[in-house]
Amino acid sequence: MLDFIYYPVSWILWFWHRAFSLVPGLGKDSGIAWALAVVFLVFTLRVLLYKPFVKQVRTTKQMQELQPQIKELQKKYKNDRQKMATEMQKLQKDHGFNPLMGCLPILAQVPVFLGLFHVLRSFNRTGHGFGQLAMSIDQNANTPNYVFNAADVQSFLSARIFGAPISAFITIPDTELRAFAIDGLGLPNKVSIAVVAIPLMIIAGLATHFNARASVARQTPEAAANPQAAMMNKLALWVFPLGVLVGGPFLPIAILLYWVSNNIWTYGQQHLVFGRMEREAEEKKQAKLEQRAQNAPKPGAKPVNTRKKPTADAVEDAVDAVDTAVDAAPSTNGTAKKATGQRRPGGQKRPGGNRGRANQKRRR
Repeated sequence: MLDFIYYPVSWILWFWHRAFSLVPGLGKDSGIAWALAVVFLVFTLRVLLYKPFVKQVRTTKQMQELQPQIKELQKKYKNDRQKMATEMQKLQKDHGFNPLMGCLPILAQVPVFLGLFHVLRSFNRTGHGFGQLAMSIDQNANTPNYVFNAADVQSFLSARIFGAPISAFITIPDTELRAFAIDGLGLPNKVSIAVVAIPLMIIAGLATHFNARASVARQTPEAAANPQAAMMNKLALWVFPLGVLVGGPFLPIAILLYWVSNNIWTYGQQHLVFGRMEREAEEKKQAKLEQRAQNAPKPGAKPVNTRKKPTADAVEDAVDAVDTAVDAAPSTNGTAKKATGQRRPGGQKRPGGNRGRANQKRRR
């Protein structure tokens, strides 16, 4: 049903196993070659998801910066869910981000994790539990597993990493453990499995915790104060790492390798991406400061008033218009004032050029 996931995962794992089996001193039956194939399966996935991861980080940062506006919308439309959803979509559109991008890299890793778990488990189909085929040891060793032929299956079953089969787990039943005793190899010891698995469980738990801590440390105070965000922070900091320790005994060694390498990659990628974003913000800040410095007056120079000063002619015309309106207005005794150019008492004609002087006294 999920072959569209299982086959791509198998192909990538097969490619890297072939690549590392050519390294001198390893070979195709080497547990180190198989372990490196799992690690580079993770790295291949993370390279493909690099751009979505950067988009996720930027989206998360935008959402944190917009928390005050989001809270305001939630408060304003708390009784109108439809209106609040419409306004939220408008806010997202105006700022050009999609909350789904914040979850895409994580969602994309889930099917790969499940696909790898299924492919690794399918190298040993001797169990009788859920999803197992209850094959005999010989039948299992001679049955292909997706893109891996029977020889690859036998190579995988005989591979050891520090004495432990790469797909074995601490709580593996003895009936399934016998499938690894092929080609003259003895039955694997559960102690050797625990010696490899327990350190990986601890490293995976610590890596999960420190990744979450680095992410929480970069949150804004407004985002951290959000009740939902605070709950998710606690889950990421304590519950998820504890889940690795509790579930570790039931996970194959290869899955623990996947978990460790994925968290190590995430830790390094976070520092790379956040460091670049901080440099971009610093460059923008410096550019604004430089622009402000260029626009500032030189030392000792008089600041330039950028406001537009009215010209003398404009002032004269404005005062003329006011004066004309006053002359044309009716007087208090019911007679109109004389038009422009009337003679003043004493026989002098009012000069047209002096009309509109602000200091001139009008005679009624």
